[in-house]
Amino acid sequence: MNFGPHVYHFQFYNKNNRCTNNMNKLVLSLAPKLTKLRGLTLRQKFEPLLDDDTVETIANNCHDLEDLDLSRNSKLGDPSLSALARGWPNLTKLNISDCSGFSDEGLEFVSSRCRKLKILNLSGCGKAVTHKALKAIGDNCRQLELINLGKCPRVDDAGVMSLVHGCSDLHVVDLDHCFEITDESVIALANNCLHLRSLNLYGCENITDRAMYALAYSRVKNKDEVLWEPVKTRGEEEGLMNLNISFCKAVTPHAVQALCRSFPALHTCSSRPSLIMHGCKKLTSVHCACASQPHRAVRPA
Repeated sequence: MNFGPHVYHFQFYNKNNRCTNNMNKLVLSLAPKLTKLRGLTLRQKFEPLLDDDTVETIANNCHDLEDLDLSRNSKLGDPSLSALARGWPNLTKLNISDCSGFSDEGLEFVSSRCRKLKILNLSGCGKAVTHKALKAIGDNCRQLELINLGKCPRVDDAGVMSLVHGCSDLHVVDLDHCFEITDESVIALANNCLHLRSLNLYGCENITDRAMYALAYSRVKNKDEVLWEPVKTRGEEEGLMNLNISFCKAVTPHAVQALCRSFPALHTCSSRPSLIMHGCKKLTSVHCACASQPHRAVRPA
C-alpha cells in the first residue's frame, strides 16, 4: 500500500480471518508513513492478534491522534495504555471496549494524561473499571460527555458518584448490566449531570421509584423549594431523550409516568420508542403524550 503523510483517518476492521495473521506487520509498516493521522480504528472481529508492541510503535509515530478504537483486542495489556497515554494527550475519543487485559492502574494513568477525552467506551472492561478508575476519570477528564460502562460488574454507587462529581457535563451514560448500582447512582446523575440526554439502566434490578422521581424532577431550577414540580414548558430538544429501564422490575407505573410528563421526548409509541421497558410487565399502562393508546410492553424473545 502506498500512503502519503496526509492520511487523516485509517480503519482496519478485519471482517474475515485471512487478514488477522498479518495485521501487526501491516500496521507496523504503515505507522511511520501516517504521521498526520487523526483517527485510527483497529477493531477486531475474530481472533485478537494486535499486540502491545504495535500500539507502542503507533504512539511513537502518530502524535496527532484524536480518535482511537482498539475494541475487542483482548491480548492488549497495560503497556498499551501507557503508550497511548504518553503518545496521545490530545485524544478526545477512545474505545477500548471488550479489552479484558487492562487494569484499573492502567486506566488511571490514561485519565491522568488524556484530559481532553469527551467520549470513552469501557464496555466489557470488567477488570479495569473499578471505583479507583472511575474516581481518576472524574478527577481528570472534566470534558467527558459520553461514557459506556456496560457489562462492568465492579461498577458500584461509590464509583459512579465519584465519576459524576467531576464529569458534570455528561450527556450519555450507559450502565447496562451494572448489577451493583442502586438508586444512589441515578440520583447522583440527576443532581450533577443537568445535560443528561441518554441513560441506559438495562438489567439494573436495584433501581426503584426513587431513581425515577429523581430524574423526573432533575430540571427544577429552584432547589430550595419545598415542593418540586416537573418542568412542563421545555421543548423536546431539552432534557432526557432516551432511557432504557428494561428489567428494572421494582419501578412502578406512577413513577415512570412522571418521567414522561417531565420529558416529552421520551416516547413509548412504536413509531419512535425512546423509553424502553422490556421485561417490566407492571409498566404496560405507561404511555407518552403522543400515544393514543396505552403502551403495551414487548416481551423479549
